[in-house]
Amino acid sequence: MSKQNSPILVVEDEPGIAELLRFTLAAAGFSVDVADNAQAARAALANALPQAVLLDWMLPDVPGITLLREWRNCARTAALPIIMLTAKGLDEDKVRGLNAGADDYVTKPFSPRELVARINAVLRRQSLLLATAEQSVGAITLDDERHLVLVHGVTVELGPAEFKLLRFMMGHAERVFSRAQLLDQVWGDHAFLEERTVDVHIMRLRKSLGASADCIKTIRGVGYMLNTDIPG
Repeated sequence: MSKQNSPILVVEDEPGIAELLRFTLAAAGFSVDVADNAQAARAALANALPQAVLLDWMLPDVPGITLLREWRNCARTAALPIIMLTAKGLDEDKVRGLNAGADDYVTKPFSPRELVARINAVLRRQSLLLATAEQSVGAITLDDERHLVLVHGVTVELGPAEFKLLRFMMGHAERVFSRAQLLDQVWGDHAFLEERTVDVHIMRLRKSLGASADCIKTIRGVGYMLNTDIPG
């Protein structure tokens, strides 16, 4: 019996790996659909949204990271849990995948038990986010279902990483987080990412928020916090 009605969509062109994933996920209680190229994956998502997507980077027609960016830029699929599962294991590839909006990044060869644990972790985070789909702090409103951020009622454009960072900080307002904690909570447990990654995305987020950027406070020697005591 599947854990939810919707399946996990596996986007993988190698039949042996696809079958291994089908067996592994079925044993963990998930139902599984498989797409062996980008065209089939697009058709599957157009028909119905899965519970999550396991996405290979090196597909025969369109790179997986192109699909990832495409789905993150569409309101319907912007919040869809997506885990990249790929042989591209260089640190710069992992950074590109996570910054493009992947919820996690797993390299081949992979441990089936670890993969299932990572899927469950992503789904738990998703459940918590859906419980607070709309959040507001001062003039800033974040609508997770529509993947929108409004400042004084006007939509602002955020990249996938900045959106996830703002979403986390709004959900934990008035709490100070170190750069290492933000890396773990927003990008996942990826030790290869440098702490300055957080500084770069904080800078981009502040620029996008404009006059409301003061809500993000730098706590010298510690990290960052989102301050709720700002004008509406």
